[in-house]
Amino acid sequence: MIPLNPINTFLLPVVAAIFFSATTAQAGGIVNVYSARKEALIKPLLDDFTAATGIQVNLITGKADALLKRLQVEGSATPADLFITVDAGRLHRAKESGMLKPVSIPALEQSIPIELRDSEGYWYGLTLRARPIIYAKERVNPDEFFTYEALADAQWKGRLCLRSSQSVYNQSLVAATIDAIGPAATQVWMQGMVNNLAKAPSGGDTDQLKAVAAGVCDVTIANTYYLGRLINSSKPADKALASKLSVFWPNQSGEGSVGRGAHFNVSGAGFTKYGKHPEQAQALLEYLASAPAQAWYADINNEYPVVQGVAISPALEGFGPYKMDPIALEILGQNNRQAVQLMDRAGWR
Repeated sequence: MIPLNPINTFLLPVVAAIFFSATTAQAGGIVNVYSARKEALIKPLLDDFTAATGIQVNLITGKADALLKRLQVEGSATPADLFITVDAGRLHRAKESGMLKPVSIPALEQSIPIELRDSEGYWYGLTLRARPIIYAKERVNPDEFFTYEALADAQWKGRLCLRSSQSVYNQSLVAATIDAIGPAATQVWMQGMVNNLAKAPSGGDTDQLKAVAAGVCDVTIANTYYLGRLINSSKPADKALASKLSVFWPNQSGEGSVGRGAHFNVSGAGFTKYGKHPEQAQALLEYLASAPAQAWYADINNEYPVVQGVAISPALEGFGPYKMDPIALEILGQNNRQAVQLMDRAGWR
């Protein structure tokens, strides 16, 4: 288990006062959670919540698609009250499956910007995950960049590494690009990137970072928390690898879609359709969106808070200031099918 830091110890005396003043939940009881987040990245917070409120949290973790299928198979017999997963595309998929129900929570509607939650209340974003350009410091002049779209330029021929099109993170990036520049221009962009690949897409985000550091390619697109993990690693080899890489925030200036901002996504949660403990589930969800819990995620996993004014980790600060694409993230799910179709046509495997 990840050790709790001072941020978490602050939670204990305040959770009950804050969260139970906002809900009608009674102290004690249980809440059942299906989480696609790894246990180490949620259980310490759940333990704090239980210590402060007396509400027992029963946690089941697994792959997002498998957990969603489980919800569908269990139907009204499911014990799950909350479904937690990463990526707005997966949250939209859960909504479309009919396994979530809309819930209006005034406290969260005030603290979480509308573009970071479902407009109908089916899910709420809990952490932000940036997916900018990451490049080799020694071989790339950041002045060569300007936008994501520039990665299709001929100067990057044989210099680009990408994760496969099966990655929901890449699917959501493409979904956002469709919204920004339209499907035709998005397909041209992807075809240009495919032509620039140094190797066939394979592996996860960390594998792309390793390939850039090793000189297999010079540039990639990856979530920043993967780089943050390398920076904060206790392994000298990881730190050495991270020292060779730097973050570039694309689409930061200019008119229209050119200056729309860098792509961000969310992890988030929704109430299951057949949940039996709605009051306890609401208390837990409000807790996960609280400033102290948000700060824990920023500190431990280098994710950006969805709540304004929460401190971020030194690693995130080191990536510099940014402008975020203000797209409503539910659009990422709505455009997912078209994104996958265009990726196939572009030959992005």
